[in-house]
Amino acid sequence: MLKINKLIITSVLIFIPLCLMAQNNTNSPYTRFGYGELGERSFGAGRAMGGVGYGLRSPKQINPLNPASYSSMDSLTFLFDFGVAGQLSWFQEDGNRQHDVNGNIEYIALQFPVYKGVALSFGLLPYSFVGYKFGAIRTENGVSFQDSYNGSGGLSEAYGGISWEFWKKRMAVGANFGYLFGNIRHEQIVTMINEGTDAYNTNRYQELRVRDFKMNFGLQYTQPISKTESITLGLAFSPSREMKPKSYQLTQVYSSTGSVNDVINSDTISGEKFGLAATYGIGLSYVKENKLLIAADFSYEDWGKMSYFGEKNHFRDRYRTALGGEYIPGYNKRMYLNRIRYRAGVHYANSYLRLNQTTSNPKGDSYNEVGASIGLGLPLIDNRSMVNVSFEYMKKLPDVKASMVDEQYFRFTVNYTFNELWFFKSKLD
Repeated sequence: MLKINKLIITSVLIFIPLCLMAQNNTNSPYTRFGYGELGERSFGAGRAMGGVGYGLRSPKQINPLNPASYSSMDSLTFLFDFGVAGQLSWFQEDGNRQHDVNGNIEYIALQFPVYKGVALSFGLLPYSFVGYKFGAIRTENGVSFQDSYNGSGGLSEAYGGISWEFWKKRMAVGANFGYLFGNIRHEQIVTMINEGTDAYNTNRYQELRVRDFKMNFGLQYTQPISKTESITLGLAFSPSREMKPKSYQLTQVYSSTGSVNDVINSDTISGEKFGLAATYGIGLSYVKENKLLIAADFSYEDWGKMSYFGEKNHFRDRYRTALGGEYIPGYNKRMYLNRIRYRAGVHYANSYLRLNQTTSNPKGDSYNEVGASIGLGLPLIDNRSMVNVSFEYMKKLPDVKASMVDEQYFRFTVNYTFNELWFFKSKLD
């Protein structure tokens, strides 16, 4: 009879609703555009190593970045993983400064074998975040008005994945089948300040309701170079997707009294096309068993071809590179500090958004992102389960510093990986 751990079942029932109701982890004004800020797909160890994952193949960690990795676990193990994050944010524009604090339950996942060389994984993870609220008083042609912006929501992905290690413990393939869901809302309110003008108050509301499917595929090849050393090459691909979610844009123009009953013009646009970019990823890792790990990733997303509310040229292609490593001083030593996994990494990426597009600047402006992270893998008493902590600093580098928001983040992430001999059957003599 299979061993049933009531703690895990209870945790699943508790944390899935919390994930669905969790607060956004951003206050960035850049999330006013597109699908918002794209979420990280790496868990635990990968998060502390710059977000690497395409070439990681570990029997002790769930790695949805490359679904081929699931089959690395042995036939007796059950993995359960969930993570939470807290973030400090600093914003600066034209001498104005603001800082915010956010927190969020980021993901939850489990993984288990079903046959020799075959494993399944299920989980819930973020795809994007939207969260901002800001405004300013402006004056044009002698008319003063209050411009207010606010937005909320985001997209999440529930996935089920399978992996098969089919050749001499060297070659594995895998696939994730995901269900993308969530609502994104944006609102802009323009309120006239000057009395007696012929200008009108305006309310623009935009909403996107996504319920659609996505897939991604992975492959990993491991080449042993000694009894304790190996190199793994990982490839991942997620095809582009054209969605037709429920969406609409509403613009209402009010009289100077601002009365709800004095709507002068109302226009609604719905049924537009939206696209998700194809993703191509490649990663390479070197492992010295229970001692050293070095990994590097590169990914490309063709956002420049995608539609948003039926129009193209809102996005640009996105690239991301990451490098990270892990070191264990003494895996079998009695002193606890020797058994801790010490991790660090860096990453560099560009944004997929085009901002401030005009006739004279059709390509618009954008920003790049650079980040550095450190972290610890803290083994529990059985040396199987683990608490992972990571500290990450990120800075956005805008193309035009004078007219764009400067953002910096300090993110703290904690995840718990429960690793148990789930299918072990004891025998009595």
